[in-house]
Amino acid sequence: MAAEPEGSEGLDAPASGGFARAVAEAERIVRSAPHVRSELDLAEGLEYLAGSVKASLHMAWAYERDFPFFARSTGPHSKLGLDNPDTLYFNAYLRDDAEYVVTGRRGTTADLSFQVLNGDYTPSSSPHSLNAFDDRAFDIAPDGSYELRFGPEDPQRKDDPNYVTLGTGAAMLLVREVFSDWADERPGEIRIHRADRLGSAPDAPTARREAKRFDVAGKMLVSRLRTFLAFPEWHYLKLPVNTMTEPRPTPGGLATQYSSAGHFDLGPGEALVVTVPRSDAPYQGFQLGSRWYVSLDYVNHQTSLTADQAVPDPDGMIRMVVAERDPGLANWIELTGHDRGFLQIRWQRLSRALTPEDGPRVEVVPFADLPARLPFHDRQRVTRSRWAERIAARQVSTARRMLG
Repeated sequence: MAAEPEGSEGLDAPASGGFARAVAEAERIVRSAPHVRSELDLAEGLEYLAGSVKASLHMAWAYERDFPFFARSTGPHSKLGLDNPDTLYFNAYLRDDAEYVVTGRRGTTADLSFQVLNGDYTPSSSPHSLNAFDDRAFDIAPDGSYELRFGPEDPQRKDDPNYVTLGTGAAMLLVREVFSDWADERPGEIRIHRADRLGSAPDAPTARREAKRFDVAGKMLVSRLRTFLAFPEWHYLKLPVNTMTEPRPTPGGLATQYSSAGHFDLGPGEALVVTVPRSDAPYQGFQLGSRWYVSLDYVNHQTSLTADQAVPDPDGMIRMVVAERDPGLANWIELTGHDRGFLQIRWQRLSRALTPEDGPRVEVVPFADLPARLPFHDRQRVTRSRWAERIAARQVSTARRMLG
């Protein structure tokens, strides 16, 4: 007879009892977070908690290494790890000794990338990236279709660009589809199956297995909250406030991505001007994040901009004004009530190393001085009706992009 799963209390006990206790513990973590100072902080924390509950249940039931499928790991209502407003994230679980087939059709997005990880994030460490590449690394048919295979080392296929060796400990395949022009770019198609299981079916569920999934979801929930409350301390909060780093390869991330990070703390009447050259990279995006280390509301507010969405100045620079009050400018980045938070720029699909000259300059200025401090201030001005059109375009584009 199989042993009872660790953490379950037998079939007569509520299968979700451990998960219910984990939710209560997760709420205690949220309410005791050191940055909670206001009603807004707590309200956003509870919203973050709700999204994390949803995501943890979703991911626990997506743990199907023999019959895998791509799960949407983040979205507007289940955010995690300073999620990129421009990216659709998909992940599937793997065994390192099996072969998997990924088939798809390339959309028109700015980037499509793949990353193999050997685990998940914990409060003390990040998973190692065993392999990371974008769609330039493999063959795609003229109609946009492709087939990739991920599996154990095979000397006979070492020269096949569409065969990817899974390293020891490979546990997850993460796919990112990145949009620069929200209005016109379209997502592609993608699916995954284990090579030797197509046409068969998994075993029927058992009560013990479902109870174990509740236990796994509870552990995942508490771990992700603790992890991403600690994560900014590793990478952001030790930097001088109201600055951003030089462009640097993303730690543990994509091979073709650079990023610049920082955190802000603005007083009443202050604005942050972030000036960065418009890059020749296919994707360049800027965003704000809350102290919960998630994106701000990017659907109904302009809290992020890609190079395609921003209005560059005649000198080739993109000047973004991070402020609570509306400066009447096209590149206003809305604080939405946040005087503290995180700043991030990403460059993706690069074909060259970035230098400090490619990176941002950051300056705190009095809000009233913006007309004098911005060299092309008048060219950036937008009316309230034009601003409403920009927000409406975000809402429509996000609804279409995030469908499903």
